[in-house]
Amino acid sequence: MGFSRRGLDRLHDALAEHVEHGGVPGLVALVAQGDQVHVEALGKRTVGGGPVGRDTLFRVASMTKPVTAVAALVLLEECRLRLDDPLDDWLPELADRRVLRRVDGPLDDTVPAHRPLTVRDLLTYRMGTGILMVPPGSYPIQRAMEALDLGQGEPQPALPPAPEEWLRRFATLPLMYQPGERWIYNTGSDVLAVLIARVAGRPFEAFLRERIFEPLGMRDTGFAVPADQLDRFTTAYAADPATGELTVWDEAAGGQWSAPPAFPSGSAGLVSTADDFLAFGRMLLGGGRAPGGERILSPGAVALLSADQLTAEQKARSALDPGFFDTRSWGFGVAMVTRATDLGHPLGQYGWNGGLGTSWAVDPAGGVTGLLLTQRLFASPGLPAVHQDFWTSAYRALAD
Repeated sequence: MGFSRRGLDRLHDALAEHVEHGGVPGLVALVAQGDQVHVEALGKRTVGGGPVGRDTLFRVASMTKPVTAVAALVLLEECRLRLDDPLDDWLPELADRRVLRRVDGPLDDTVPAHRPLTVRDLLTYRMGTGILMVPPGSYPIQRAMEALDLGQGEPQPALPPAPEEWLRRFATLPLMYQPGERWIYNTGSDVLAVLIARVAGRPFEAFLRERIFEPLGMRDTGFAVPADQLDRFTTAYAADPATGELTVWDEAAGGQWSAPPAFPSGSAGLVSTADDFLAFGRMLLGGGRAPGGERILSPGAVALLSADQLTAEQKARSALDPGFFDTRSWGFGVAMVTRATDLGHPLGQYGWNGGLGTSWAVDPAGGVTGLLLTQRLFASPGLPAVHQDFWTSAYRALAD
């Protein structure tokens, strides 16, 4: 199919307007179809600093979740894990769970869990604990998670303890809901990272490097930025709620990603580039095969990753952005479009966003990979205007 020159010009103009008007300091946008790739690199890595390039490094935050899910599927396909087996053998700390009688109630007012946790619960975010869509610190369980430094809010890689201690602390808390009752965001991927490390017999980050990053040529993806690459890294910004002015949230040099973390977060820890995530997306579109021919996953595993895993009842009990589950559902580490209601998000497209300013998805029907990397934090679970304009313009740029 290819690209329309006029459409690419419109894509450039739409993104440049956000940079020029101060909405984002800089960005890298990529849209690919087949062997054809178009990239826009605009603005500055840091306000007043050097220019963004195609190889600029961004904190991809929750775009980590699909990578963690793929790592789990690797172990599932090797029969080292099974989707519906209890986790008790590998994570005995999580056996015999207690569950809050009320999510806003005291931590000692609990009932027994109806059943053990499973790998499927972690992959689909139905394990019964996660980020609640209420103000931080509203409930005792939120305050307890924060006091234990479990890192279940904005990504803070320098905060949580090492995996074994993280799991020990997490296991002291009851679940918020019964396993399987509802979808609740985030925490499943962090527990999954601990599980993967134990089953693989090596650190989570080493397993990702050996089984995903190296075969796909994702040389710049990891949990920290080496000192000699910090000149390619962005400064992260947040907008002041009252004035809209951008303030520094995390520096490139000396910030939280400038040294390896004690806890490599499976939910939101990675730093990456546009071309690295293009390689990841192409692997999925190619049925699980790396460019060099090495198979990461089988086509069946890729199909399962993006299959709707939630019942109507589970969706009705869940919350993220209002109306989210009216048009989308959740697979393994990714959201998929189940009803096309806006431009740029066709039926069957799947991927995920990063709340520190990024968005990525693949479209199997159209053979399209798209992503937008910025360094401005989201102000809400919904996509900011620059991301909405990117997806609309990216699909408009595809020629018929």
